[in-house]
Parts: sequence; structure tokens; C-alpha cells
Amino acid sequence: QVQLVESGGGLVQAGGSLRLSCTASGSIFSMNAMAWHRRAPGKQRELVALISSGGSTIYNSSVKGRFTISRDGAENTVYLQMNSLSAEDTAVYYCNAIRDSASYWGQGTQVTVSS
Repeated sequence: QVQLVESGGGLVQAGGSLRLSCTASGSIFSMNAMAWHRRAPGKQRELVALISSGGSTIYNSSVKGRFTISRDGAENTVYLQMNSLSAEDTAVYYCNAIRDSASYWGQGTQVTVSS
């Protein structure tokens, strides 16, 4: 069982930045991939960014160039740096770890962008 704890959400003005953190209970390098997803009010959950065990990254087209996913193996932590935030980025952000056939989720952290 993998536990994921997110932090870093909050209220920010449009154009501002936030950095989300996700700390895993085990080594993040034992995961096939780590990802951030989000669920906006009234919308389905969507993938925001993913980083594979090899370090390859994938971004949702809506955040490409504004968000950056990174990791710190020593801290077992994955980050999501979010810049140039807009009201459309308002959502609950979830950390996700994938290992073999199992998928683990954090509790979510709220990001609210005021326009």
C-alpha cells in the first residue's frame, strides 16, 4: 500500500503561481509513473501531468508551457509547479502513483484561482 500526501494548494490571483507537493510513503522510483490529475467543478477528472520512472513527462495541452512536473527521489516527492494560473485551473488536484496494476491516490488539494 502506498500513501500519498499532497500539499501546497490554496487561493491565488490570476497570473500567479503555486507549487503542489506530493510525498509518497515509499520510493517514488519504485513506481511506474507519478501523475497529477484535477477535477474542476462540474467536470470529469483529467490528467494534468505525468512523469515516468525514466523521467519522461506528459502534459495536458491546456497546461503545457505553464506547468512543470518534477521529482525529488531523496524526498520521495513529486512537484507540480503551476505558473500563469487562470480561473480555468481552479480544481481539486490529486496526486496519483502507478505501480504495476495498482493505482494509488492522494486525498486531493484545492486550488482556487480568482480572476
